[in-house]
Amino acid sequence: MRSYVSEFVGTALLLAIVAGSGFMGESLGAGNAAVALLGNSIATGAGLYALIVLLGPISGAHFNPVVTLMFWKLGHLNLKKMLGYWACQFTGAIAGIWLTHLMFSLPIIQVSTKVRTGLGIWASEFISTLILLSVIRIGDKEAKDRVPMLVALTVTAGYWFTSSTFFANPAVALARSLTNTFVGIAPNDVLGFVVAEVLAALVMIGISSSSKQNS
Repeated sequence: MRSYVSEFVGTALLLAIVAGSGFMGESLGAGNAAVALLGNSIATGAGLYALIVLLGPISGAHFNPVVTLMFWKLGHLNLKKMLGYWACQFTGAIAGIWLTHLMFSLPIIQVSTKVRTGLGIWASEFISTLILLSVIRIGDKEAKDRVPMLVALTVTAGYWFTSSTFFANPAVALARSLTNTFVGIAPNDVLGFVVAEVLAALVMIGISSSSKQNS
């Protein structure tokens, strides 16, 4: 039960950090998107580092369905736990968005109108997810004690070098469709993100499985 609570709370706080810093950055930046993205990326990286360090020993600090999928396929957890983690991650992500709306006195229930679609965006999400999973997988094998820092820095950089701003997380994509703030994504565009993310996870699983067999 502690691991499920950890995944729910961790994912909720991650989304609160993402959405809250995005709203704050946009408000204080007076419409300057670069300033908003800078604040958004720094806050997300810092918050993610703290969450992974604190909750990693409890649940592994996945906070991401495709990360959980990869670790399930590699035999690190069973099917029941994977499905439980997924439930906690998706509900936690939505709760984090609603918490942000509450903190900033915004309407709790919202739908995003921000369009994020197209081949470039989908390719960006595929690459983003592949990079994130590679960092986690390699870090878990070669530099376990540095994984929190590696993931946090990768996500911070990813905000800036990808056209999709490095969602790399189906739960994040779904939850962000429920906020019409700086970090939102139109509901019609969520499927493209999720498909790209899942495809990247399947590629990473295939590479990991082949590497495991060869070794």
